[in-house]
Amino acid sequence: MRRLEIVLSRIAWFVPTLVGLVVIVFVISHVVPTDPVRVIAGENATPEQVEALRVELGYDKPLTVQLYRYFVDLAQGDMGRSLYTRRQISDDLAHRLPATLELTFAAIILAIAIGIPMGVISAFRRNTWIDHLLRVLSVAGLAVASFWLAMELQMIFSTRLGWTPLNGRMSGFGPDEITDFMVIDALITRDWESLRSALAHLILPAITLALPAAATILRFTRSGVLEVINSNFVLYERAMGMPEALITWKYVLRNALVSTVTQIGLIFGVLFSSAVVVEAVFDWPGLGAYAVQSILQNDHAAIMGFTLVVGVVFILANLAVDILHTFIDPRSTR
Repeated sequence: MRRLEIVLSRIAWFVPTLVGLVVIVFVISHVVPTDPVRVIAGENATPEQVEALRVELGYDKPLTVQLYRYFVDLAQGDMGRSLYTRRQISDDLAHRLPATLELTFAAIILAIAIGIPMGVISAFRRNTWIDHLLRVLSVAGLAVASFWLAMELQMIFSTRLGWTPLNGRMSGFGPDEITDFMVIDALITRDWESLRSALAHLILPAITLALPAAATILRFTRSGVLEVINSNFVLYERAMGMPEALITWKYVLRNALVSTVTQIGLIFGVLFSSAVVVEAVFDWPGLGAYAVQSILQNDHAAIMGFTLVVGVVFILANLAVDILHTFIDPRSTR
């Protein structure tokens, strides 16, 4: 029952949080001294044509009126039409969202698979050469710029060794579209050639995104394990003669993961929004490339749509983390 109350309270904050996010981004994007109407009209448009287009698109209204109309349209499920693609923004986002989600899920799974075991090893080998090496690598992982790492990986594994594709998401037509997640669709349809191609295209962008995240998870896991291994209940279990591996992976790790899981929820949102740079380097057809084009074209409605999707994903990720907390640490439900 308490778990249900926690979920409902988080959902209750869902709408106010999104409203605040929309207001902030709307105001910031509209106070920037740019004129998207002029860009759309083109260099050869006359002032009369520009003003006519401005009235048609509603840019002649005060900012508060434009914001009110945006909320009214949004409540009706209308996110507007992109000035760049001339299509409904909801259609553009729905078409590109699976690619970004697939990349983000792959990166976070890779980061967890690397970060948590390395964090445990670093804590149990504290002040040894393994601990020092992992700490240096974690600092390096946080310091390296994503775009530089992406280009270096392309240079080594794609251009020089030829092990992976240089860019894109799939070679050929790909599997039949069911979920729009290439890996999942290839598994469902048992299209092994498409599965191999999807994984080959996914590996370098996922590694680029995952390494900084893995470094963060490593450091939080190490800190949490160090705090737990010296607690009284761990000393008691050792005194009772319980196997060290059982104490480590069942009791120590479970109590140490509370802060790490919180960090993973935050990292997922950061990875989702950070995919903009990685997608641009690898020509990944996700929301990142769409966001870059929208910003360059001063496409306010598309920028708002992208921000709204990022906000929803971020909130849902943290809701999942809160629910997971109630299973890892039952004290949070009291």
